[in-house]
Amino acid sequence: MNSYQKESIETPYGWVVIFCSLILNTIGLGGPNILFVSLKPIAADLDTLRWVPSFAYSLMMLGAGVGGILMGLWMDRKGIWQPALFGSLMIAFGAFMVSFTEGRWTLWVANGLLIGLLGKSAMIAPLVANGMKWFDRRRGLAVAIIASGQGLAGVIWPPLFQYSNDLFGWRQTFLYFAIFALCVMLPLVWLIRKRPPVQNKQTEIKSTKMIDEPSQGISPWTLQVLLWFAVLCCCSAMAMPVVHLVSYGTDLGHSAAHAARLLSVLMGVAFFSRIAFGMLSDRIGPVVTLLIGSASQATMLLVFAAVDTLFSLYIAAALFGLGFAGIMPCYPLIIRLWFPISQVGWRVAAQYLLAGIGMAIGGSMAGHIFDVTGTYKFAFIGGFAFNVIHLIIVSSLFIRFRKNRTKLQTA
Repeated sequence: MNSYQKESIETPYGWVVIFCSLILNTIGLGGPNILFVSLKPIAADLDTLRWVPSFAYSLMMLGAGVGGILMGLWMDRKGIWQPALFGSLMIAFGAFMVSFTEGRWTLWVANGLLIGLLGKSAMIAPLVANGMKWFDRRRGLAVAIIASGQGLAGVIWPPLFQYSNDLFGWRQTFLYFAIFALCVMLPLVWLIRKRPPVQNKQTEIKSTKMIDEPSQGISPWTLQVLLWFAVLCCCSAMAMPVVHLVSYGTDLGHSAAHAARLLSVLMGVAFFSRIAFGMLSDRIGPVVTLLIGSASQATMLLVFAAVDTLFSLYIAAALFGLGFAGIMPCYPLIIRLWFPISQVGWRVAAQYLLAGIGMAIGGSMAGHIFDVTGTYKFAFIGGFAFNVIHLIIVSSLFIRFRKNRTKLQTA
């Protein structure tokens, strides 16, 4: 056993924290998934256009992003226990409130304020930031497991919510989800209440020795703003098929059950792909991993715009899930690599805020484009354009990183 392994802070209980965080994240992501599946019946029941429930999703993602910074600061001061407990209660209360909504404003407040700002916000950046503190050698895998809750949620929730919608209606589905969230999330929060181990100083030096490399010739704030703009673009593109895939499938004449399974296939592949990308990131680095995921996502957005048969949609959904899953887990790892550990908490939360804004823009924009054009194809093409901008930004940072590393090695 080498000296680095002896100095590692990793313990078996760290994996308990990671997998409990995974389940919490999965349940928290039930909020947006229930909107994906219920978007059309909600619009029909409230006698409104499709942009109204789409905007509820946008408010949820925006609220989760803003709230993530507040929850991250709360976690830094008090640990993960209090914000995770509060967030769990708010998710349950918000879903309960949606089940009784009679108009757009109640729908927006319940999803944007309760589920998003006060609830789901505790299930994103705080869980990831807390999970990273338990690991030094397998940090990429740990972050990927927590983040793979998005894929796991996509496998579990869409068919379950669709079945419940068909059997009981969307209001009862929200009510049952609220009860389930309350009963399951509270025990899991209790299991992750412990504070992470203190980082070994020598290990910290080893893991942060590359911090200054990418920022030579570029200020930390410029670097951070570029990362924010990058995640804004990639998540705007990402949201378009993720939010509207079920509706897109039914618009093409396929059954609601098949359309819901499309999202399940996408998220199911994403679950396993995200873990694989985490392991890949530990080997080749998060920047290259991010480029691979982004290029794959851009390609599949064009494919979505071109296909319409059920078989081709299943293939497109699977390949989209394979690529987009590798994107978001890379950002906390890049921040951990390029910035001091004392700044990781708020920077990760801010990154997720911009991701939420991007998801909000993409989800709402796709709804508006559909209302104007009657098709989602133009939305997917617009998403491709966003993704190209993302690739340009990340590629530029990668080239600068490689040049600076070469200079340091030859100096």
